Amino acid sequence: MAIAEKHLAAEFNREGQCIIDHFTYAMVSDGDLMEGVSAEAASLAGHLGLGKLIYLYDANDITLDGPTSMAFTEDVCARYQAYGWQVIKVDNGDTDLAAIDAAISEAKADGDRPSLIWIHTTIGFGSPNKAGSEKSHGSPLGTDEVAATKLALGWPADKMFSVPAEVRKHTGNSGVRGRQAHAEWNKQIDQVRTNDPGAVDSLFARFRGELPSGWAEDLPVFEAGKKIATRAAAGDVQNVIASRVSMLLGGDADLGGSTKTVIKGGGSFDGRTGIGRNIHFGVREHAMGAICNGMDYHGGVRPFCATFFCFADYMRPAVRIAALVGQPCIYIWTHDSIGLGEDGPTHQPVEHLMSLRVMPNLDVVRPADANEAREAWIYALKRVDGPTALVLSRQSLPVLDRGRYGSADGLHRGGYVVSDCSGSAQTIIIATGSEVEIALEAQELLIRHGTATRVVSMPCIEAFARQDKSYQDSVLSPEIRARVSIEAGVTFGWREYVGDAGEVIGVDRFGASAPAAELYEHYGLTAKAVVDAALRSLSRVSSR
Repeated sequence: MAIAEKHLAAEFNREGQCIIDHFTYAMVSDGDLMEGVSAEAASLAGHLGLGKLIYLYDANDITLDGPTSMAFTEDVCARYQAYGWQVIKVDNGDTDLAAIDAAISEAKADGDRPSLIWIHTTIGFGSPNKAGSEKSHGSPLGTDEVAATKLALGWPADKMFSVPAEVRKHTGNSGVRGRQAHAEWNKQIDQVRTNDPGAVDSLFARFRGELPSGWAEDLPVFEAGKKIATRAAAGDVQNVIASRVSMLLGGDADLGGSTKTVIKGGGSFDGRTGIGRNIHFGVREHAMGAICNGMDYHGGVRPFCATFFCFADYMRPAVRIAALVGQPCIYIWTHDSIGLGEDGPTHQPVEHLMSLRVMPNLDVVRPADANEAREAWIYALKRVDGPTALVLSRQSLPVLDRGRYGSADGLHRGGYVVSDCSGSAQTIIIATGSEVEIALEAQELLIRHGTATRVVSMPCIEAFARQDKSYQDSVLSPEIRARVSIEAGVTFGWREYVGDAGEVIGVDRFGASAPAAELYEHYGLTAKAVVDAALRSLSRVSSR
């Protein structure tokens, strides 16, 4: 959120008019600062110098199981100082509100460093029997203990709910203060609008998530017959889009040269000035995903991030949150299969496609060629109710002749007939990504064999599942029961699409280190294997 604030301030503030000018606060606990993601994020925040980011650390030394000393004895303040943060201590956070207020003012005064305000508190403060104990952490105090706590604090014990006079006095005019602040902000907006009306319109449109007119027109069209990796094609498309969609902001986990996601001419994001559109997240995948979520929560930007597909595992908690709350973040995951070759099984994703497809509200898009990659970017930016993953190849793939095959815009329906046969099809081959090429080769062999065959490209199972049944049946005709699926990943899940008479070709073990062509041969991802599977399926259907 602090990144988005700084970036928008750099783009939309004018001399004397600060229409984007706020601090980002986080209330953090002992448990939060044990988590690895908080360390990743704090390290990056310190490196960037996000001076308008302030943590209030409720250091009460208690977790669910008991004292933090059972597992957590490090000097947190020293760690954050090492990250490049300003650290301020408040020894009595229970009652010394003036000290907390002074610490916040001190934090706000340092514009070059994020601030951690360490506040020592007593969990369950005021409770005679549970204060300072894990007993007040994970369960309610209980009726009797609540009454005893109210008495200890001098509150009326006979009222279920009451607001102390001091709190009423402090917050009583908050509405007035808010209206005054809003009025002052509107004056700044009016001044900017007078001098630069387009800037204000653009800012408000961005907060509404509106894409500029014509942003998807005349995007690159890739020539049939050439071979290009979908990561490279997607990178070309992304750069044209970025030149038109200024709210596109993001970066990669130290892999921009490999993921092809660097915005050319966009510069590196500078946390002190807010200038630059390429965020160098470093090798911090979990924080990278979480930061994209935060940027989307802030609004005014459309975040994306990129890394190798096998490292999506590190990002999974953040991706799940985006899917759960419907954030339209864009995850670009390249090196999508055993086709990445010599890096070997540690870097070759096999279970990842299906493991991510089972996550509700995450659309996983694996394009078959460069022109499907173009459509994948359009699909991702148009989607507003959840995150989209673009899963892209390292190896070069042939650009399909769309005069001969189905239009690449079929991707928007999740699955489509990429190549049909004359007359009634006897069998259907379903493929995704790099395996569509194999399916088309197998189709030619089967047709020569006298078996009429349809090939379906299924780049996004989730989008296909949302289509009406008539469309689904037009693609996967129910009467054609002889079917084969092929994907360079686990076979789990494909039985739903091929049925009990069908065949599933995939990789149900980890990969190996070898050139991509050798690996595909070794694991049986070949046109011959598809032909043999199709004939077996036909035989099975005929015998029933």
